[in-house]
Amino acid sequence: MPSTRAPFSSLPLDPNGPHGNAWGLWGTSDQLGMLNLLTPSNTTSAAQEIVHGTRISVDWPLNKMSPPCFNRVAFGHNIINKAPRSVNDDTVTFNTQSSSQWDGFRHYGYQKEKRYYNDCTNEDVLGSEKNGIHVWVENGGVVGRGVLLDYKSWAEEKGIWSVDACFQTTPITVYVLEQVAQAQGVEFKEGDILFIRTGWTNAYEKLSNEARTKLSETYPPPAIGVESSEETVRWMWEKGFAAVAGDQPSFEAWPCQNTEYLLHEWLLAGWGLPIGEIFDLDRLAKECKDKKKWSFFFSSMPIHVPGGVASPPNGVAIL
Repeated sequence: MPSTRAPFSSLPLDPNGPHGNAWGLWGTSDQLGMLNLLTPSNTTSAAQEIVHGTRISVDWPLNKMSPPCFNRVAFGHNIINKAPRSVNDDTVTFNTQSSSQWDGFRHYGYQKEKRYYNDCTNEDVLGSEKNGIHVWVENGGVVGRGVLLDYKSWAEEKGIWSVDACFQTTPITVYVLEQVAQAQGVEFKEGDILFIRTGWTNAYEKLSNEARTKLSETYPPPAIGVESSEETVRWMWEKGFAAVAGDQPSFEAWPCQNTEYLLHEWLLAGWGLPIGEIFDLDRLAKECKDKKKWSFFFSSMPIHVPGGVASPPNGVAIL
């Protein structure tokens, strides 16, 4: 394990802070968290993943979830025609978390202690730009080696995947993730950007309008995702991921099964590890399977909003 990161057993690094925190790992004023692993040498190495030149967007359309879950504002688009000239402008209004999104470090804190990454307070969030997503932009975005674990295809081959399971609290364990990685021949590297395809977005697209409305009115909406457990957080820490993302509305299975290991607390508030949700991974999975290549160069530049809480990824995978 690199000397920059202490062993999992040493967490919390700040003994005065909440459970599992890695505060101070890159200094007490750090606002990048695990994105510090995306160094120039990491980028150079990741560029070697480009073999075929195939470019794939991982952004789901902004208006796809309709109506959106979690009581979020629906997408709005207005075209402004400037007649008599043949000229148009448009305005777009949306919640930054109503479709494909990065959860920034201001989104979710430790609920009991009311602290965000590196001991940021609610007062900091409301009265400054500390931990804003603009810091990611100003430091080059989320760019590095991406690795896809296609749980959906693996589970289909095992006969255990179903549409219904996507809309139930269906935890995916570390044991299963390792099984998927082994089946794909995946080897992880420190600083990888991990993607997990559960099949949720594909399942959502098959729902009737009535079912979508019912889902949006259910709070919290149950969903498939990664298991909230000590095994999961240990695995993620030891692998040294720079960011993680999935195609489901909450990276962990929801509602949380074990609040002691709530991933939103550990990853966002504890380690400064970006969480991506509702990414469109279907075409990426197809291309990876066709090319028998599950790693790729990945580039994502969030919207440049000083003090931003979250952002669409504007993400592209290049195989």
